[in-house]
Amino acid sequence: MLDIAEELNAWAAEGRDFAVATVVAVSGSAPRRPGAALAVDAVGTAVGSVSGGCVESAVYELCRQALADGRPVLERFDDDEDDDDEDGLGTGLTCGGAIDVLVLPVHAAGPVRPVLAAALAATASGGAVALARIVTGPPALLGGALLVHGDGTRHGGFGGHPELDDTVAAEAAAFLDAGRTGTVEVGGRGARCGSPVTVLIESAVPAPRMIVFGAVDFAAALVRVGKFLGFHVTVCDARPVFTTRARFPEADEVVVDWPHRYLERTATDARTVLCVLTHDPKFDVPLLRLALRLPVAYVGAMGSRRTHLDRLERLREAGVTERRLAGLRSPIGLDLGARTPEETALSIAAEIVAARRGGTGVPLTGAHTPIHHDGPLGVGSPA
Repeated sequence: MLDIAEELNAWAAEGRDFAVATVVAVSGSAPRRPGAALAVDAVGTAVGSVSGGCVESAVYELCRQALADGRPVLERFDDDEDDDDEDGLGTGLTCGGAIDVLVLPVHAAGPVRPVLAAALAATASGGAVALARIVTGPPALLGGALLVHGDGTRHGGFGGHPELDDTVAAEAAAFLDAGRTGTVEVGGRGARCGSPVTVLIESAVPAPRMIVFGAVDFAAALVRVGKFLGFHVTVCDARPVFTTRARFPEADEVVVDWPHRYLERTATDARTVLCVLTHDPKFDVPLLRLALRLPVAYVGAMGSRRTHLDRLERLREAGVTERRLAGLRSPIGLDLGARTPEETALSIAAEIVAARRGGTGVPLTGAHTPIHHDGPLGVGSPA
């Protein structure tokens, strides 16, 4: 649900009634992951998607029904099409997998409305939150919600079950720390025993950072691709004549500073990607010496193979170990035969996605690898 927070926050602010269908679990190949959502308001307006198209019509009708009767419902969709469907379109997933979808009515006067509204407002404003909702368990608890903010404060709960609240809050905090979305089972009273309660926990964290060093034409193209992938993009270069807002209008930040000095004082985390496009030793060596020590998701550097070999020798002379050098993606990008700045940006972005998701970078035609990956870096969102 938090993946469409901006739209739903506007609906909530307007006082609209709506129902939201959220992917709870996925098995096999499926187009969307847990947390993907479709919402429908009282006049039939829809936003979002749970399947990329295969079962949207059926989920839309479930949302309309939930709005009418006020009851949440958990529905499974798999690859078995409904041959009795009147329009002959069927409601099965064509990809061969299965998804479980929780449909929850959200009326203006409903008990979960304040919790969901707080989650939507915080997410829409870029805050870090984890929203927990009960998917299976006692009927009285179904759809109940608890919100955990990045500072540990809570909103909502499960009505007279403090042990359950505490247990779910602890799980939600752990999911938020990892930027994960998924389900967890706990006992009905909060202990890991007895009748299980399944809880969907959605995490929303600020956009991951892409820092592009080098105010060159390739950087301008990479900024556009980075924004498309959902990154918060910064361009940094020490040359003020090139490092201007006019040249990089789509960047979130344009910084005039020596790259290594900026990297020393700026925040990075395990989702951050660093793209070094300067291919100038006076910038590259001090920058990469620092970057390769940081626990970031990706460090790539542009340059020819000769430039790469020269850069490696300079970094060794600067004291960078072979173990750290092994983390450098250089020459940057996948082999797409790219020539233009836009093609090169696509090559770099493709390598970043492959690194993030654990992809191989080989053509899917004739390959026997999964189409969808959940990679080791687990960037939550957008990227």
